[in-house]
Amino acid sequence: MSESYACDVLVVGGGVTGAGVLRDLARRGLKTLLVDRGDFGTGTTGRYHGLLHSGGRYAAGDAVTARECIDENRVLRRIAPASIEDTGGYFVATPDDPEDYVDAFPAACAAADIPCEEIPVAAALRREPALNPKIRRVFRLPDGSVEPWNLIDGNIADARAHCSDAWSYRRVVAFERAGERIISATVRDERSGTTARIAPRFVVSTAGAWAGQIAALAGVEVTMVPGKGVMLIYNQRMTDTVVNRCHKSADGDIMVPVHTVAILGTTDVRVADPDVYDISREEVSALIAEGEKLFPDLGRMRLLRAYAGVRPLYQPPAATQAAQNRSISRAHTVLDHGEDGIDNYVSIVGGKLTTFRLMAEDTVDVVCEKLGVTTPCTTADEMLPNQVPGKTYWLGHRLAEHEAEGGGDSALICECELVTRPMLASFLDEHWPCSVDDMRRGTRLGMGPCQGGFCTFRAAGMAAEHAAAGASGTTDDAIVGYLRERFKGTRPIAAGRQLQELWMVLGIYGGLGIESLVDGGPAADAREADDARR
Repeated sequence: MSESYACDVLVVGGGVTGAGVLRDLARRGLKTLLVDRGDFGTGTTGRYHGLLHSGGRYAAGDAVTARECIDENRVLRRIAPASIEDTGGYFVATPDDPEDYVDAFPAACAAADIPCEEIPVAAALRREPALNPKIRRVFRLPDGSVEPWNLIDGNIADARAHCSDAWSYRRVVAFERAGERIISATVRDERSGTTARIAPRFVVSTAGAWAGQIAALAGVEVTMVPGKGVMLIYNQRMTDTVVNRCHKSADGDIMVPVHTVAILGTTDVRVADPDVYDISREEVSALIAEGEKLFPDLGRMRLLRAYAGVRPLYQPPAATQAAQNRSISRAHTVLDHGEDGIDNYVSIVGGKLTTFRLMAEDTVDVVCEKLGVTTPCTTADEMLPNQVPGKTYWLGHRLAEHEAEGGGDSALICECELVTRPMLASFLDEHWPCSVDDMRRGTRLGMGPCQGGFCTFRAAGMAAEHAAAGASGTTDDAIVGYLRERFKGTRPIAAGRQLQELWMVLGIYGGLGIESLVDGGPAADAREADDARR
């Protein structure tokens, strides 16, 4: 082993909940280390629809989650405004939505303390003219969209300022137990292959849908019910407001504007393994058909990609295996594994991104009680680093900042998302070593309409410039790995203009001499899509 590290608490899982637990523990004076098998936010956190929940989606059927969502919605607006776009939200009654649900909706919101105002349909259509003109009623709620990777970075930065740390690309491969305690964890560096021994006083699993796999390493059973949610990204914001259908949650009933695009979600299909699932053309077609009940022209709008995330749904031991995923509560559960024979191990499962801070607080309360720490939680009161009170981001904020510095296009690396050379250079300085995909999460590089077609080689070139002499890997490797991952989301939606773009991008990189990209999967996918459309 090349490293040895002692700490008070080891946190396993670097999504937003793990980052929140890290921050809370650090603020309570506990030296904490967070590890993740990949980059931070590569699991469920980075693969959801971007919604800052008002709680309205749960008001009629899950009152606990609804109230938690609105409470934490208010907290996040206060402590992390730079991660939020204050879009507002509409819950709209289409001709297909049940009258009794719509009639009861305002009272259900009031019972959960969720602000809910009915507005004239004409007013909603003036603001969002792409909406279905046949909608019958509209309710305005405080939904929004949230930038998850910015939120993770802020929590980790605050934890580091309080003498804790976070390591990406470190996979936990084993726990060592002595009686009823975990005394060490072996983690493997996924880049170098070296291992390290971590000696914590306590272990917290924030692995979400993978919590069962981490628990198994400690000899504990945690039954997760991973729920695959497919989402579709459109190349335009046909709405500047989050739009939900006013009915019991179902497939294809929410559209979230996120930066330069809009995301239609979502399905809920149980999968056996959170790392193994496909997205079918049938799922895409079904989502579009439902989405057209909100936006009738959706079928004629251009899709950029399809992707999926896996919800960390928890199956309690006494629950029936027949329960459908949408019937499982989105509330969170803190599992104290002292009952399973390990006194210094807990798991946090379930929950929503919007409620991550509360989930962290509840988890850390359990840890502190077991460790005899009485320092109170401060995460709801203290702002994250680099925030301005009340200053949320907005669609044009990057353009405004770019023009304030002189404008022009010579410094642009990604035109779609206005990622500049100085912005990317700063990210590389702070996060090196990193992949092109890591750059995407940190800056939104390649997440706009061209999906990395024109900016990937520029970003890979900057990475090559940044690399020390003798660094492993090549620029071609970085480009191929990133674009192959991007193209996965094109496979189930490749048709029309998007199929044309796929062929164009393959031509660009084939012309640059990257034959492994053209000869491999993406070109085969394009040919398959062509054949399917003939």
